[in-house]
Amino acid sequence: MKRLFKNLFLRNWGLKLFSLLLALILWMTLIPPEKIFSKKNLTIPLVIHNIPSGMELVRKPPDKIDVTIEAPNRYIDRITPVNVMAKLNLENATIIQEDYTINETMISIPAGVRAEVIKISPNTVNLKLEKTKEILLDVEPDIIGIEKLKEGLKIEKIETIPSQVSIIGLESKVRDDYKVRTSPIDISAITETTEFKANLILPSPDLRLASSLTKVKVTIYIQKETPEDKEGDIKKTQKK
Repeated sequence: MKRLFKNLFLRNWGLKLFSLLLALILWMTLIPPEKIFSKKNLTIPLVIHNIPSGMELVRKPPDKIDVTIEAPNRYIDRITPVNVMAKLNLENATIIQEDYTINETMISIPAGVRAEVIKISPNTVNLKLEKTKEILLDVEPDIIGIEKLKEGLKIEKIETIPSQVSIIGLESKVRDDYKVRTSPIDISAITETTEFKANLILPSPDLRLASSLTKVKVTIYIQKETPEDKEGDIKKTQKK
C-alpha cells in the first residue's frame, strides 16, 4: 500500500507538477476577473447632511470611519477614499437621541462598481443637537470723548439706526438681557451734529447676526448750550 501511494505521488513528479501549474495558469486565464474577489480596507469621510431646521450640531461625530469592502478584482482599484464616503442623514434626528448607527446602506460606492461592505468601524457614532434661538437685542452705542466736547456744546440726543438687531445662537447661549454694542465712537472733536458708521460687537462669541448687517448708523445731535442750560448745570452742582 505504501509503495502504491509512493508511486502515485513521486512517479513522474516533474510531469505532474507541470500539469498542475498549467491547470493553474489556465484557471487564472479563463476565469473572468469579476469571479475573483479581493478585500480592501479604507478610511473614508463621514459626511453629515440634512440637519433639521432650527437645530445646530454642538457635539460632532468623528469625521472619518474605517470600512472593509469586498469587490471583484476588476473593480477593486477603482474603490478609493476619494470616491467612497459614509452619509449620515439627520433628517429625523432629535435633541434627545445621541447615538446613531452606521450601516452598509449609508456607504456610497462609485456608480457602476459592484462591491459589498463587509465591515464598518465604528458602526455607531455619538453626536448632539441643540435647538437654536433667534431674538431681537437693543443696540447700545459706545460713545467716548463726551467730557472733551468743546465748551458750550452739549449732546441733544443720540439716534441709532437700526436700534435693534436680530441675533441667533444656541438656546442655552442666548440671554434676553444681552445688548449688542458698537465699536467705540469718539465724539471729542465734533462741533456739530455728526453721523457715524459703527461696527456691531456681539455680546458673546457663541452668537451670530441673523442677517448680513454688520454696521449701524449712529447720529450724534449736537446743540449749543443756552444760558438756561448753564444755570441748570450750576444748580445741579450746588445740590450735590
